[in-house]
This record gives sequence, structure tokens and C-alpha cells, in this order.
Amino acid sequence: MRVRVSAATIALLLTVLTACGDSGGDDDTAGKQPTEAPASKEPNDGDGGGVEKTLKLGDPAQTIGDEGTGVLQITPDTVVYVQEGSGEKSANGVFAVVTMKVKAMTGAPASQTAPITGDGWKWIAPDGEAIDYDSGNSSSISMDKYNSGGEVQPGTYEWDSEAFDLTAAQAKGGTLLYTDGEGTAYRWTMPATDSGPHVAEVKKQLEY
Repeated sequence: MRVRVSAATIALLLTVLTACGDSGGDDDTAGKQPTEAPASKEPNDGDGGGVEKTLKLGDPAQTIGDEGTGVLQITPDTVVYVQEGSGEKSANGVFAVVTMKVKAMTGAPASQTAPITGDGWKWIAPDGEAIDYDSGNSSSISMDKYNSGGEVQPGTYEWDSEAFDLTAAQAKGGTLLYTDGEGTAYRWTMPATDSGPHVAEVKKQLEY
């Protein structure tokens, strides 16, 4: 006896076979591990730039100039602690005066970032408090040699300084912080006593 198979039955069988063949097929994502998201850049103090490793007094740092123009190599090299300087007494107990060499490293003149923008120099006390450059009577500190201002021209370097009016506790082993024109923060660990090659010269200039 012959068995007749209708067209509808054949179509149904083909549909079932096709479905079975697609199960566990060659999906490109099958068996692959999820891609790991790239690590984000560690932010600095809210500016979105990077945080460099902590340096020591005398270590140079390659920094971007104000408004992203040029490159400055900045090297804080001497720190002096005095109760009085430039004819002014410390309002909080002690001035911390840091001198630094500032060298232009490219063919373009460059200047340090301006404190008015929130960048520039700060002193970080051992408990984490940030002290601005104009704390207490620190703006009264002035020295002839360590008084760079404006742009540093290509192929040259200048001497500069920053002073902070601190309490005795704030001056015990602080950290010098500089934020450059790209928002990157550089930190130098500061000795708790007078240190560096220009201690005697700085003290002499502070007497005037």
C-alpha cells in the first residue's frame, strides 16, 4: 500500500528540521567572555586631571604651563621655617618658605598656573588640610633672587619661591602641592626642618 504525504505535512517537517538546525548555532557572542572596561584615569583634586606620584624635595617635575602652553620643569629644592621674614611676623606661628628652580623645556615661553584659577601652589598639612599661598601674612614674604614672575623664556630658567603662614602642627612634615595647566597635581614631601642647598641664602634674604 502506498503512503501519500500531503504538501502541508512536508512543509511542517521542513520547518521543524530547520528549527533544530539553528539551535546552538554559530552566534558570534556564544562562549565569549565579556570585555573588561578600560580603567579610568585617576582624578586629582576635582579638576579631572591626573595625580602624579609623590616626589621628594629636590626632585624635578615636568609640568604643563598656564592655559596649557609650554612645558616647565619645576624643582623645589629648599625649605626654610622662620617665625619672621621680610619684616613681617607669622600670624599663625611659622612661615614655611620653599624655593624652586623653574625652567622652560620647549620652544615656547611658559608660566606657572595662576592661583586665582584654583591651581598653582598649596601646602597640605599632615592632617590633610590644604593651605593656600595667601594664608596669614605669607603674601608679605618677598626675596630679591627667588621672585620669578610671568613667563619663562625658552632656553632659560628662573628662581621662584612660595611662602605659607602655618601653625606649628601644620608645618610638621607637610606636602607641597602644585596643580599645572592641565589639572595634573604634583606633590613633594617636605622635611619638617630646614633643608636644601640654599638654606643660608634664603634666611639671609628673609632678614631684609
